[in-house]
Amino acid sequence: MARKDSILKLKSLLVLRRDAMRKALAGDLSMLKSLPEQTGGDVVDAALDASQDEISSKLADFESRELAQIEVALENIRQGNYGECEICEGKIPLARLNALPYATNCIECQRAAETGAASVSDWGSVVDSDVSYSDMETS
Repeated sequence: MARKDSILKLKSLLVLRRDAMRKALAGDLSMLKSLPEQTGGDVVDAALDASQDEISSKLADFESRELAQIEVALENIRQGNYGECEICEGKIPLARLNALPYATNCIECQRAAETGAASVSDWGSVVDSDVSYSDMETS
């Protein structure tokens, strides 16, 4: 019963975060759309504006990806499979869900996915001995 209560609290948190991100993204995107209309200033101003535009664009991209993950988590709650690892189908610990409410994998499966399931223990088997440095040189 405690897990269901925790999931309901996480759902409320996800909904609040989703709504806040939607508002923030709507503001960010409207600001980005109005940028080409702004003119004037010197070269330094233009460089600073370009840097700020790039940062704003990257931030909006990051926020939109997070928003998509939140939407997936809310859909999983609706379907009743929230908190289940997509890889091993085990339960994701509540501690992980509290830290990252839109997590879709347990820690073990996420680590394996990030590091590559098969780690290379013998690098000698990876090196292609038929290739020499002279083969890589360009004339």
